[in-house]
Amino acid sequence: MAMKTLEYLPGISPDDCRRLRTRGYQHSNQLLHAVTLQIDRERLSRKVGISPDRLLEFGRQCALLEISGMDRYLPIVRRLGIGGLKDLKVAQPEALHAQVMDALGMTGAPSLQMVQYWISQARTCDTLEEPHHLPAQVESPNLL
Repeated sequence: MAMKTLEYLPGISPDDCRRLRTRGYQHSNQLLHAVTLQIDRERLSRKVGISPDRLLEFGRQCALLEISGMDRYLPIVRRLGIGGLKDLKVAQPEALHAQVMDALGMTGAPSLQMVQYWISQARTCDTLEEPHHLPAQVESPNLL
């Protein structure tokens, strides 16, 4: 589990960090647990003045930081369309590995086993409650 300071999240402003810190959120894993449910995002939004949609995006980023060994590859993986655990858990390991290798080259890319490990972790992690989607249990990888 990668516990990162809030500044590590792409797109978060110093003002966002200040607002969240005044409510006690210092690290990514704290924020992740605070924004898992829609009702919690709405409540936190009223307290800190950050929209629920923006809090959801921060939560998606925090969730990806929970995947062991993935933090150094997050910028490229996000550019490849993996915006959260929901995307990662349905990714095909070989295809994602090939895309990362194309982007980084053989010496900079993770191994296929590492990419498979990321996806297996994503499939066992709790997911964020997404607006207008079925509950995470219904979309379980066991049902895919």
